[in-house]
Amino acid sequence: MVTTSPVGETPLERELREIAGSVPDPELPVLSLAELGVLRGLRVTGPGRVEVELTPTYTGCPAIETMSADIEQVLHQHGMPEVTVRTVLSPPWTTDAISADGRRKLKEFGIAPPRTTGPTASGPVAVDLAIRCPHCGSTRTSLLSRFSSTACKALRRCESCLEPFDHFKELS
Repeated sequence: MVTTSPVGETPLERELREIAGSVPDPELPVLSLAELGVLRGLRVTGPGRVEVELTPTYTGCPAIETMSADIEQVLHQHGMPEVTVRTVLSPPWTTDAISADGRRKLKEFGIAPPRTTGPTASGPVAVDLAIRCPHCGSTRTSLLSRFSSTACKALRRCESCLEPFDHFKELS
């Protein structure tokens, strides 16, 4: 996940990474690719040439082609005539790559964000699978379908406010 400037990054690379990272996710346009944590790297490889590394949320993710095309377009618009976007599968993407701002935006958009599962998780370890409703905050929720509008989300319903909602499934 590219959230801080890599060591040795040039000012141009930093600017281009911010531009590429600001591209909205095609399936969750409330999130940028940087907030989703799929933008893995960017480097200028020569005059007018840039290489971008993307990691899909899961192997076979249909949105990766749109992400790549959108990054190419925005970087072309910012003066980079040659843009190469490579798909990088290792290390695999996990939901821990979603930034704090991304998690907040998911909740504000009505999607229960995934819980943090990796070594950066803070607080007590969840002993059950309670998912908090993004509408009312209740943990009294039930699973309606393991898949929702996209394969990376599940459809749930709050037993308190009775509203259905998407839950971005944890993947670690």
